[in-house]
Amino acid sequence: MVKNFQMAHNLTLPDDDYIPPELIGAHMTHEQFEQVCSEYRKLRLELTSSGELIVMPPTGALTGICNLNLNYQLEEWTRQHATGVCFGNTVGFILPNNAIREPDASWIPNEKWNSLTQEQKARFVPFCPDFVAELRSRTDRLPALLRKMEEYIDNGASLGWLIDPSTRRVYVYRPDEDVIVLENPETVSGEPLLPGFALNLTKLW
Repeated sequence: MVKNFQMAHNLTLPDDDYIPPELIGAHMTHEQFEQVCSEYRKLRLELTSSGELIVMPPTGALTGICNLNLNYQLEEWTRQHATGVCFGNTVGFILPNNAIREPDASWIPNEKWNSLTQEQKARFVPFCPDFVAELRSRTDRLPALLRKMEEYIDNGASLGWLIDPSTRRVYVYRPDEDVIVLENPETVSGEPLLPGFALNLTKLW
């Protein structure tokens, strides 16, 4: 698939950390996208519902530290409660609208994880996570992230957080509810989906 895609677009793929400019904004199938991801393991790539490739630049050090702390807190709660499985920012989810997204942090209940075959577990997760969090970096455009959060909710997420360290705001998304904007909160609660989980935001600001 990738070879055919390269030939059709006259592309060369020299390094794992480089995407030719011609590939940015290109349209492809899920199979082609999976092959491109295998070629460029150092890059974060997503696919929109219309099949457009999105290349996300590497984050800065501060965003990387915040992301690590976000996932550490979620993973610690997940181990203690053992009701589901959490993921970091390298796992792709195929949403019902056909987009493939890689949220910065996510969680699904055990019953969903256990319903997957070993083959499915080794590939992109074939549904939307129940909980999803996105962390805004300095290069992220806020309107695009807001649309992305709406997409998660529209495609089955029960709880979504958009965390913006630059403004110390958290946008909380739930189905059939208005978005709640928290100004400089110390914590944000995962109730009722994630009982007992409260993200300590003072570690992220």
